[in-house]
This record gives sequence, C-alpha cells and structure tokens, in this order.
Amino acid sequence: MRIRAERDDLADALGRAFRAVGSRSAIPVLQGLLCETNGNKLHVTGTDLEITVQTSIEVEVMDGGRAVIPGRLLTDAVRRMPAGNITIDAGGNEVIISGRGPEFRLRALETSDFPSISSDEGDGVAVDGVQLADSIAQVVIAASNDAARPILTAVLFETSDEGLRLVSTDAYRLAVRDLFGIGLEGSGLVPARGLRELARTIGAAQVTTAVLDREVVFSSERGILRLRLIEGKFPSYASLLPDSFPAQVILDREEVLDALNRVFLVAEDHIPVRLEVSENGVDVTVSRQDVGGETEHLDGDYTGEEPITVAFNPRYLADGVGAIPTDKIRLRLVDGVKPAVIDDPEDDSYLYLLMPVRV
Repeated sequence: MRIRAERDDLADALGRAFRAVGSRSAIPVLQGLLCETNGNKLHVTGTDLEITVQTSIEVEVMDGGRAVIPGRLLTDAVRRMPAGNITIDAGGNEVIISGRGPEFRLRALETSDFPSISSDEGDGVAVDGVQLADSIAQVVIAASNDAARPILTAVLFETSDEGLRLVSTDAYRLAVRDLFGIGLEGSGLVPARGLRELARTIGAAQVTTAVLDREVVFSSERGILRLRLIEGKFPSYASLLPDSFPAQVILDREEVLDALNRVFLVAEDHIPVRLEVSENGVDVTVSRQDVGGETEHLDGDYTGEEPITVAFNPRYLADGVGAIPTDKIRLRLVDGVKPAVIDDPEDDSYLYLLMPVRV
C-alpha cells in the first residue's frame, strides 16, 4: 500500500479512529490501526473489540493494499510532520512515513490478526446529531466507571411509542433524558465510555442510529462508531423517582456553579456541601476540619411550607447543575434524606436525581 494525503486531513482521520484503540490490550494487533484502500479512499479502523471507529478520506492511491500500523506512533508521526502532503508506504513488515524532509520507519503489525469488523449498519433512524450528542453528554455523567459493575457503566437505550429514553445510574445518582418523536427500534445497554466518543469521532449535523442484536451503530458523513452492547438487566429505576416534591427552589445556574467552584477550594468529593433551603433562598456551607470552611448565600425562589436542610456530594451536585443548559435550574426536594431532583423548571425532558449525604 502506498498513498499520499494532506497532513491535516490524514491526521484528523487517524486521530478519530485511534480514539477506539485501548491504552492497554493483551492482543498486540489491537494497538494498531487498520489502513486499507478502496478506490481513491483510505479507510482507517481502530477497535478494542468493544468500541470501533471507522473513518475514511480521499487520498492519492499509488498502490492499493492494506496494513496494520501501530496506532499511537502512526498518529503522532503524521501530526508532527511538516505541513503539506504526507506519503505512507507500507510493504512487507515496514511502514515508511515521509514528507518534506522527515521520514519515519515503523514496524507493521500482522494484518491477518486484525479482527473482522461487521459491515452491517442496520435499518437506522436519522437523528439530529447535535441534539443526540448533547443528550448523551447529559446522561453519561451519571454512569459508573467501576468495571466490576459493568451494567452500571452503561447507558440504557429504551425505546417506546413516544420516542427514545436514555438512562444511566451509578447507584448514587440517576440521569434520564427523553428524546421525543425518535422512532428507533430496539433497546440495549450501551457502554458510556464509547458514547463519550461519539461527538469527537463521527459527530455531525445528522447521525443515523441503529440498535442491532449485539451492538449499536452510529453513522454519519464522518464515519461509523460501533459499540458492543453490555449484557445484563438494567436496575429498575422508576421506583427511585418520588411521586411528589413538597418543596422546590429555583436558582440561577451560573451562580450555583460559581458557588460550588468556591466550595471545591475547601472540600474534596467526600466532603459534603450543606444546603439550607428556605423562603430566603439557599445558604451554602462546607466545613473541613483540617482546612476550614466556606459559606455563602444564594438568592432563590422557594416554594414549600418548611425549610429543608440537605447535603450532597459537591462534585455530583455540580455535574447535575452543569448538565442543565438553561439560565435557571430547579432543585426539587422531599426532605433531607430522600432523593432530590435537579431539572429545568420549563422542560421535563431531562432530570438528574441525586441521593443526599447523611451528615
């Protein structure tokens, strides 16, 4: 295989495919990128068997073929070449990357060892790519990073007559986002780690989404993202949502985030922030025995009969407030020990449930 391409275009395609390559793998070939020509295009595939990114760009093909090249070395070498055209010449066990002076020589990986990637894209549904990416960003914040509990590292894609619902939880918080009117067929547990890569790999104005038996496939003009579904049963989350909230306070989103940024100067994630919610607004207090504390007052529109004092993990609280894209956020409360909900007071398509911390 011998191709020539403009450096920045090539670096972009390689970099997006490389996002699917795991940092550590017991299978050496999975550290590589599969590069193969088809007509006047170079197709690049990166995978760790759970996440697969396939991209392509138009190039000058001087000699067709395919090669598996160490992903990090290839991507970094191309990025560090002088601006202009880059030539990649892969033959036998050696890959030569050259352009305007510098030349890299890399040892190729065994092409026959690279896993076979399905070409099935299913009968997908076209979705607004920006809305999808924003919705995913709202829910992945509540997914767990604990590999010992794989089901909680997933986002539930749940379809109904009304549309698509995205749900995630790490047992301490819950995020639910409804995308009404999306007629997607099929449900499954999609790894949040892979969903975080959607906007950075194949994100576009329109993204086609399909849920297959074992994977969910996202495709756009920028490429294809394949995510292997996680097997198991998602927790029954509906029972976590309180039937009613006797108290609520509406606050300025940026003021809350600014206050929490000041809280982080004193507190770490395991140090709770206390909120005293009343008709006067919200008094924010954090105290750490070996450091000190911080207090401040936030104006708010409170509805409720009695004041409520509640404490939260400050990082989890900031995640929920930050996920609301509007100027105002609503904090709905039952009492100081039952789950609270953060949402947009004028839009019920997203909610973030957070368990209080006992103090």
